[in-house]
Amino acid sequence: MKNLLTRIGRSLGRILSVLFNVGIPLKYVLLLLAILGGGVYFMTYHSMLNRVGGKDDYSEAMRYIEIKDTLENEFIDPVDRKALGNAAAAAMVNELGDSWSYYMSEDEYRTYQLSSSNDYSDIGMSIVKDDNVGGFQVISVYPGSPAANAGVGVGMIITAVDGQRLAGYSADQVRTLIRSKLNTVFVLEISNGQNSIEVDCTNANSGAVVSRLEKTGAAYVQIKNFEAGSGQAAVDAIEALLAQDADSLVLDLRNNSGGLSTEVATLLDYLLPGGTLFVEVDKDGNRIETGSDSMSLQLPMAVLINSGTYREAELCAAVLKESGWATLLGEPTVGNTRSQETIVLSDGSAIRLSTHSYLTASGLDISASGGVVPDLICYNSDESATGTTEGTTGGEDGTASISNDEQLMQALRYLS
Repeated sequence: MKNLLTRIGRSLGRILSVLFNVGIPLKYVLLLLAILGGGVYFMTYHSMLNRVGGKDDYSEAMRYIEIKDTLENEFIDPVDRKALGNAAAAAMVNELGDSWSYYMSEDEYRTYQLSSSNDYSDIGMSIVKDDNVGGFQVISVYPGSPAANAGVGVGMIITAVDGQRLAGYSADQVRTLIRSKLNTVFVLEISNGQNSIEVDCTNANSGAVVSRLEKTGAAYVQIKNFEAGSGQAAVDAIEALLAQDADSLVLDLRNNSGGLSTEVATLLDYLLPGGTLFVEVDKDGNRIETGSDSMSLQLPMAVLINSGTYREAELCAAVLKESGWATLLGEPTVGNTRSQETIVLSDGSAIRLSTHSYLTASGLDISASGGVVPDLICYNSDESATGTTEGTTGGEDGTASISNDEQLMQALRYLS
């Protein structure tokens, strides 16, 4: 805008010089100046409207500025305009009523980048974006992790993952890309002189699935997350227990924070018959449907859930319940089945915003409905007992008898 006004001013100066040199009367010069001034005002006003999105948004922006000016000029104590701006931005996002969406100031976003936003599950490194080279700088590497074993070091700039350039990517997009490689061997391209580093993550997520054959004959499979490789690991665990003559299945999704929808699809495709499994939908109604083939697992099933069952794990439970293929036991979930994206603003602050939602095949929005409600609601009086049935013995009714995991005991009794 400043450059535009400068160019206009210089042009006016040249026009005035020409007009006076040719002897045009002053009144005509003034009239011309008035016309030109009106044109400049119109162009400036029109440019401002375009920048803020239209007349309504311009009026809203002016009201916002007026409120800040009034507070600063009239309030009895000193006012921090930047703090006011952050508070207003946070209030706007909070007004959406979505507990998973929130605003971060520049400092908060910087902290977010250095902590949870950049810790990749079991890869063992944290990164921050480096706009100068179109990549991501490694700021920490955990000893003994796949990243450390591969030779990734602090200060390295990662510019590509398996040939996929990272220029223009957000931290969330890079996190998703790396998570999708967790069960593979992949290549990181480095810009500091090393051409590439091969990272072996074939065993990175082996601990996501815990399985055993219960004394009742039920296969117990606990899935701690749905990160890359977990879906197939769960399928392999079920197959191994079926080979031991398991006659039913307990799928434990308690405290599973979710992960990748592709991993849920792998498990559900194995369990369920043909048809639509679930749908991902954005604000504009664009849909991505995920389906299953005709093969299925014909086995009595119980699924355990609780308030720590989030996102893709909630989706998995909801699909199994809706299909009638399994009975859900435990506690209601909270309805966090929307996927979030971090949108960085021009001043360095950011908004963590829900941009997609998961729907079941019937169109049920799990988040909008408030979560997944079990068929049988039961609670553990001792939360630390979750999943602790290893080494139990059969009781008179054929169930495991010496565990404080009351939810699991209920599931085993139900299947027996």
